[in-house]
Amino acid sequence: MARIRIVTDSASDIAQGQFPGVVVVPLAVTFGDATFLDGVTLTHEQFYERLIESDELPTTSMISPGQFTEAFAEAVEAGEDVVAVVLSSKLSGTYESALIAAQQFPERVHVADTMNATLGERVLVEYAMRLRDEGLDAAAIAQEVEAQRDRVRTIGVLDTLEYLRKGGRISGAAATVGELLSIKPVVWVDEGEVRQLGKARGSKNGNNFLIQACQKNGVDFTMPHCVGYSGLDDKFLAKYVKDSEPLWRVYVDELPVSTIGATIGTHVGPGAIAVAFFARER
Repeated sequence: MARIRIVTDSASDIAQGQFPGVVVVPLAVTFGDATFLDGVTLTHEQFYERLIESDELPTTSMISPGQFTEAFAEAVEAGEDVVAVVLSSKLSGTYESALIAAQQFPERVHVADTMNATLGERVLVEYAMRLRDEGLDAAAIAQEVEAQRDRVRTIGVLDTLEYLRKGGRISGAAATVGELLSIKPVVWVDEGEVRQLGKARGSKNGNNFLIQACQKNGVDFTMPHCVGYSGLDDKFLAKYVKDSEPLWRVYVDELPVSTIGATIGTHVGPGAIAVAFFARER
């Protein structure tokens, strides 16, 4: 059986070289006239430094078929089959690019649409790694990732409404009122798209909302899970991890932590915290 390489995109917020046998293809991030490769020529920290200073939101560009072709060809030439675990087809043309590129390598490259992003995409990549280590072939891994993706819950609490306003997702008046009332929007990835799940007043209530959402869905701690934050420091995340300790301490000694990069960070801004996990039931 051929060895298997897993290819993902930088919207998963996995760093290049972070996991063995996983290659990360970067999306492009553009601030004005300057374009960077997410996670390659622009770290998450540098991204937030620029985001905070910028009056206009940056844009992210999907990965081209050519970029995927290059990544796939390198693996196939090395005698490896490929499982591409990629950003939701509802959020980007990246999945379509991966499919186009995969057609050049019949039977060797298999593409899975995570219908997710950021931490939710990451835990599905980790699940693919687990299946690879268990000996499944590339086609079976891609099929199983898509079969289990509906169990993944990706939920986040925003610290600010400013970036939703800049992106035209809420009005200036709504943002001003929301900031005055210390409203923290709670968002989640639902059927491949980012939608609002609710609102909380203040950080403490935001944490409680997140904890209750985890309790309601039931976290399967035998499956990959992760917590993460956007911005330049993890103070909000540290508070959430402490507040939620009764939820996870029985099952694990610590929670895997990731930073949230440009793909979602553009819209949520700094200070957001998020969780991703497999629900016990769909």
